[in-house]
Amino acid sequence: MIGLALFGLLGTTHAYIWPSPKLDALESLRFDLDKHALAAFLRPYTHGAAQALCVSPEVLNLAQAYHDMATHNVADRTGGMDGSIRLEEQSRAENAGDGFSNTLTVVFSVANRYISVADAFAIAAIMAIENWWTLYFHQFFACTGTDSFFAKSGGPDIAFRGGRVDAAEANQPGVPEPQQDIDSHIASFARQRFTQSKMIGLVACGHTFGGVQHDTFPDIVPELNDPTSTKSVAHFDSTNVNFDHLIATEYISGTTQNPLVVGFNDTTNSDKRIFGSDGNATMLAFVKDPDLFATTCANLFTRMLDTVPNGVQLTEVITPLPVKPDSVILTLNNNTLELSGRVRLWNMTEDADRTVRILWDDHAGDVHNATLPFDNVDTNLGRTPSAWYNFFPVTDTPFISLDPVAGITTMRFPAVNHGLDSFLVYSCS
Repeated sequence: MIGLALFGLLGTTHAYIWPSPKLDALESLRFDLDKHALAAFLRPYTHGAAQALCVSPEVLNLAQAYHDMATHNVADRTGGMDGSIRLEEQSRAENAGDGFSNTLTVVFSVANRYISVADAFAIAAIMAIENWWTLYFHQFFACTGTDSFFAKSGGPDIAFRGGRVDAAEANQPGVPEPQQDIDSHIASFARQRFTQSKMIGLVACGHTFGGVQHDTFPDIVPELNDPTSTKSVAHFDSTNVNFDHLIATEYISGTTQNPLVVGFNDTTNSDKRIFGSDGNATMLAFVKDPDLFATTCANLFTRMLDTVPNGVQLTEVITPLPVKPDSVILTLNNNTLELSGRVRLWNMTEDADRTVRILWDDHAGDVHNATLPFDNVDTNLGRTPSAWYNFFPVTDTPFISLDPVAGITTMRFPAVNHGLDSFLVYSCS
């Protein structure tokens, strides 16, 4: 029997070293956006709950993360981002509608022994905030009946820490509801670790996307009789799938159509009460400085996602490894040791002049090398691309053949003319 232990020596300040099964899985879900169902769900109106509801997936992902976190009690450190909304919390009035139960199908598809549901919630929310791309898409016919060109811009980068632990039981209720008065809202957000100004900021940031649906909240949004919105969704601002500060500018200018500001039922105009609770000081600051809005949102979203119950220790911020092996497999086949897998070069596009090699040392003291064929470039939804190369020297051989006696002690991946040199140490006993 062959026992394998892989560990790395990378000359970087990254929070972890490959391989680390849990951190590898979290890093991949966070950054390899073309590989996972969470990213596919972000393509508007074409997947799952977003298709069924005709609403932007950003709202579903952001709202689900906030509603999961909002049970947090700073006094006893219970509740927070713990995946408890997957339990009976869904049936509460504070979590109205079926959007959360529908998005859980996508979240469950990526959760596993290394990725908790709560971590998947956090990553889905980050994807929604950051994501940007431009594409043609076919809107779900029941929503519009038309083909549409869709341009979408994303928000600030959000720091991600992993390690959230899924709750085994529901938490106490705690999500603010629109019919509550301002004192109740201030108290609710304070219980969640948000001051009054942070409450205003978090609501404004969260409402840069999406809107309110008639079917879920008929006392807030009437039937719109709009052929482009058969589900009668009233949006928070005029760029409801873009991250921008129009939620503030339209509010201050008096042109907003936000149903929680100018809704026909003033009892549920909670955004109006929240935004105005400091004399509009916070919203005016956002209007004057869109960069302040983006920075504030990044900080508040991070605070929201990092709110966890007592006893949960989050990882350091996970950042993408510049050179990362993936799906590395050693197989003993008769008298041949077969090494296969892929390597990812972060922030790289396809380059015909680039040569990527794998160099490995063996127990006999010899050094071997092979040129790795290019596989593909992941666009990662238009953000940072990554180039992938395969672990075999020629296209008709799906592995690198090793001497089973000499084995392998180290491997590294230099890329000619690109300054990449990652040293990954392999130990066999």
